[in-house]
Amino acid sequence: MYMNILVPVAADHDKHTGKALNVARALAGEGAKITVLTVVEQMPGYIAAQLPEGHVEKMREDLKAGLHEDLAGAEDVSVAVIDGHSARSILDYADSHKVDCIVMSSHRPDFSDYLLGSTAARVVRHARCAVHVMR
Repeated sequence: MYMNILVPVAADHDKHTGKALNVARALAGEGAKITVLTVVEQMPGYIAAQLPEGHVEKMREDLKAGLHEDLAGAEDVSVAVIDGHSARSILDYADSHKVDCIVMSSHRPDFSDYLLGSTAARVVRHARCAVHVMR
């Protein structure tokens, strides 16, 4: 059983979040910590400069509030929203927070995934902990 589980979800509130949480709970030991993580891709400076002051911070807070709303009643889950490149940020977060299992969903691969690799594929290849990928 795992004691510190990370469940990365897309910023647009992945439709598989509930299933991923159920899997995380099934893999969790008694008293385990489950964290739902969303990574906000960093915006190029030339775009950020055109936005009203405080817009990015408000967007991040709205995203966090939306996740809390989606997870209403899930007392055993905490929420984190960070900035960065999706795969690299998930891996860095897992390392720095001593995560022992990552539970994430994956889409069916298309041709570009075979050339570039999806976020899930990158996490699987480079994670220093167990990774459970859901289809």
